[in-house]
Amino acid sequence: MKGANSYGQLGLGHKQDVFQPEALKEFAGNQKTLRNVAGGGGHSSVITDTGELFLCGQNKNGQLGLNHTEDVIHFTLCSSLSGCPIVQVACGWDFTIILAGNGHVLSCGSNSFGQLGVPHIGRGCSVPQKIESLKDNVVNVAAGLRHALAATDNGSVFQWGTGMVSHAKRTCPEKTIPPFLGAKEPCKVTGLENIQVKSVTSGSYHSASLTAEGELYVWGSNKHKQLVSKYDFVLRPQKIDTHYFLDEKIRRVWNGWTHMVAQTGTASETEYNMQKYFCLDDP
Repeated sequence: MKGANSYGQLGLGHKQDVFQPEALKEFAGNQKTLRNVAGGGGHSSVITDTGELFLCGQNKNGQLGLNHTEDVIHFTLCSSLSGCPIVQVACGWDFTIILAGNGHVLSCGSNSFGQLGVPHIGRGCSVPQKIESLKDNVVNVAAGLRHALAATDNGSVFQWGTGMVSHAKRTCPEKTIPPFLGAKEPCKVTGLENIQVKSVTSGSYHSASLTAEGELYVWGSNKHKQLVSKYDFVLRPQKIDTHYFLDEKIRRVWNGWTHMVAQTGTASETEYNMQKYFCLDDP
């Protein structure tokens, strides 16, 4: 772990910035294999191969799910989820989205923009709450600055949190804003009908979905041309033409604050013979 550490988000037991990588003592040599790692505005999370969720860092909105709001400088087990194996976690600016092995989604932290997907909660909560309105089994989740996404096992995508809607209204003042951009609980993303989505990713104010056929659909802010569109804001999912990827299928996608990275390959899902990486951002 290295980098900014103002809130103890590196989990090293202090709050000093770190300029050289340091091993996490909690996990080094104890035979715990880490399966998923995620970072938010000032907090971090890891999932072990046994489905345990550990978090650390900034916690003023309860985004660590530890039933308090004090910052934590060591990776700490989320004990309220004991007995509930976790398969993925996504960290937004000041909230956390948690995917359990049974396909249920939980959330904790700030809810000022409806990013928890649980409308009856006020400004936030410090214990993970199940998002009851997500009825289908979820297979993948993502978090932006103040919005979140979920892909279900039937290929649908849901979005919630109002973090993108002000950008949409400012950039597209004369156009109708799709409901999913301003929803405070999971709302189906329109424009992906008859498309089998397998995963979702998100930047600060943009979202993306990757289909089972290796096609990439994007929407949201395009201020830095990360969505490869002529518009400054893409209101509904728009497919990025495959010629940008040398007509290859996309295997994986990652999002930064205002850019995207896509990996293509001609091999199977489990073993790539050839792979290329494409960065979509400012020239």
